[in-house]
Parts: sequence; C-alpha cells; structure tokens
Amino acid sequence: MTASVNAAAIRKAELHCHIEGAASPALVKAQAQRYKADVSGFISGDRYVWSDFTEFLTAYDGAASLFRSEEDYALLARTYLEGIAAENAIYAEIFVSPDHAAAAGLPHTAYFDGLAEGIAQAKASSGIECRMIIVGIRHLGAEKVEAAARLAASRPHPLITGFGMAGEERFGKVADFARAFDIARDAGLGITVHAGELAGPESVRDALDHIRPDRIGHGVRAIEDEALVQRIADEGVVLEVCPGSNLALNVYPEISSHPFDQLRRAGVKVTLSSDDPPHFASSVGREYQMAADAWGYDARQLTDFTRTALEAAFVEPQTRANLLGQLD
Repeated sequence: MTASVNAAAIRKAELHCHIEGAASPALVKAQAQRYKADVSGFISGDRYVWSDFTEFLTAYDGAASLFRSEEDYALLARTYLEGIAAENAIYAEIFVSPDHAAAAGLPHTAYFDGLAEGIAQAKASSGIECRMIIVGIRHLGAEKVEAAARLAASRPHPLITGFGMAGEERFGKVADFARAFDIARDAGLGITVHAGELAGPESVRDALDHIRPDRIGHGVRAIEDEALVQRIADEGVVLEVCPGSNLALNVYPEISSHPFDQLRRAGVKVTLSSDDPPHFASSVGREYQMAADAWGYDARQLTDFTRTALEAAFVEPQTRANLLGQLD
C-alpha cells in the first residue's frame, strides 16, 4: 500500500467546533486555579475524563463554567485559533452558546466581544479568518432555542453569520424547533443543525424536512438509508463530518467502519472538523491526517475537502474568494 500523504502542508478549514469544547485541559486547569475551582471530577492529568455522552456533557459544561469574563473568552478563542493555524488552517467557524455564557453570569454582548477580540488577535498573529455561529441547546427546549434564534437574528455582532442547534439530539422532535430556524433564516443567517450522530437516519430526514439546512453537523448515520444519502447528494447539503468525535463517542468502533468515504463516493459534499477537539484527543490537523491514512487520499483530495468547506462557509463573498485563492 502506498504511504499516505503528510497532511501537515494541506491548507485546512474547520466548520464544526464548539468553542467551549475547544478548551484544552491545561487551559481549563489554569482557569480553575484562577477561580479556585475543583476540576478533578472531569480532568485527570492532561486529559478529560468521561465514559459516555452524558458524562461528556457534564465535563463540557464544567469546563465552560470556568470562562466567565470577556478576557477569558478572548484567551480561549485566540488559543484555539492560533493552535489550528499552526496546523495550516486558514478558516474556522465556531459554535457559540449564549446559554453557556449566561450560565457563567456573562452578558451576551461581553461574550461576543470577548470572542471577537480573540478572533482579531489570532488573525493578527496568524492570518486565520473566523466567524461565529450561534447555537441553541436542544435539550434546554424549544423556547430556549427560539430565544437563541431571535438573538442571532438581531445580528448582535458582525462576525455572527449563522445559526444552529447542538446538544442532546435524542431530546424532542425536530419539528418542535422549526420556528427557531425560520426566524434565523428570515434574518439571512446560514443554517446548520446537529443530526444523524447519536440518532439514526430519521433524525437527518426530519432535519431536511422541517429545517431545510444548508449544512448538517455530523449527518453520518444517513448512511443507513440509501435513499436518504441520495437525497442529501441531490440537494447539495454539506455534511460537517467529525470522524474522531464519532469514534470517541462509539458511534463507530474504528475508522475503517466510518462512512466518510462511502458518503463522498455517493456524491455527498463532506468536510472534516474536530467538534470538541481536546475531549476527543483530536484537532483539525489530526482529522485530515486520519482521513488520509484511512482512505489513501492524496493532497488534491484533501484540499478538495477544504474547498468544499470554504464554498459552504457562512462568510461574505469577498472573504470566501480570498480564502479559495489560497488553495491555488
């Protein structure tokens, strides 16, 4: 078998990363020391500790609770973005959760301003571009998700360009949240939604029927329904695929059984992202390398995933053109 390409030199783009979930254990421990908090329940040494999705959410929320000021979030955004820029990422979109900010006692204006400051610092130091996608948290209920959509629709910061929904996918019905997405779409925001990760193909079908998203976060369980895969390909919906996350959460037992390449071969537009990178011992660089190793992609094919991501990015046309120009 031919040795796989070294993905380090490939320019990359990441569309699916939760900013609080991008906080490294080292950064969280430093924050814990600052706020005199105990993180031993979900961090051991240099890694997060959890055994299932419920415990993962507990660890995620515990880490998120230690970012409490504008400066904290600037540090978080800058650290994450400079880290992936060092892996040759030229663009990222981050999921931002006003509900997590509120839980930490931070007004949404300070939250967005802090993140934007970190984004600006990272751009100045590395050239990386970044935009924000406000997400409603599904398991907090339709009312909370609608409130997040109304906030997003008010365009509280120019770097906010999309709306999505994250959280426990098995909570409620997709139709319950359709109004929130109508609010966001009417405001001209890009639309994405988590589906087809922990729940099966019916979750993806419901998202297509009731939400009509531009992109779907994960979406990999669609592979269990051949007609659905064809529909995704025909409608041009882009999947934000996070193989490392899927393996860590036992959606698939090993990379050889992951459907990323099957979806690609079926004509589905697929991209590579890290989701909550330190929780899953991953990064966007590792995702690209893992795909290259697993399916033998060459540099051109890996760059095509970046091109797909940039073409699907929730970003203004001139910036998109500038970013695509960096791939030539």
